[in-house]
Amino acid sequence: MRDRETVDVYSRKAEVYADLPMTQEQTDALDMFTAGLAPGAHILDLGCGPGIHTLELMQRGFSARAIDATPAFVEAARARGVDAHLGTFDDLTEEDAYDGIWASFSLLHAPKADFPRHIAACKRALRDGGCLFLGLKLGEGEHRDDLGRFYAFYTQDELREILTNAGFDRLQSRTGKGKGLAGTIDPFILLTAHA
Repeated sequence: MRDRETVDVYSRKAEVYADLPMTQEQTDALDMFTAGLAPGAHILDLGCGPGIHTLELMQRGFSARAIDATPAFVEAARARGVDAHLGTFDDLTEEDAYDGIWASFSLLHAPKADFPRHIAACKRALRDGGCLFLGLKLGEGEHRDDLGRFYAFYTQDELREILTNAGFDRLQSRTGKGKGLAGTIDPFILLTAHA
C-alpha cells in the first residue's frame, strides 16, 4: 500500500488499533486459515497492522513474520515480539518462501489495477499447496471512507476469477457484515485459496 492518506490515518489511529482485542470472528478466521497448515508452518502476515494476528499465529506454534506500510504499526508489532518489517505490498518478492500468507483486510487498500499483480506475487511467494487468506470488503469500485482511507471493493465472482487466473484453487469463502473503524457496517468476505 502506497496511499499516503491511508497510511496517515493508520498512523493517527495506531494506538486504537493496538488496543483492540481479538474478536470471535477474527479467531474463527484464523481457524479457517490455519486448518490446513502443518504445525510450525512459515506464515507471512501481509499488512500486519499492530501485529495482533501475527502474535496469535505465533502462539499457535507457527513461524511468522510480518510487513506493514505504517511505521507505527511496525513498532507496535515489534513491541509484541513480532518479526515485523516496514514495507508495502510491492516488497513481497520472495519465491516459494511461505506455507501461508495472511492478508486480513489489507489488500483492500491496493488499487484494483494493482490487485492481480499482488495476488500473483502471493502465488509466487507460496510453496506448493500453500494457503492464502484474504479478508476484503464486498462491493464495486473504489472510494475513500469518512476517515480518508482508500478502499477497493470486489464481488465474489470478480475475486474468484482473479484468484483462478493467478493459479489458485480450492477456494473457500464465508461472507458477513461488520462494523469498522469508520463506524459503517459493510459486507465482507473471508476467503482461502491454495497455491
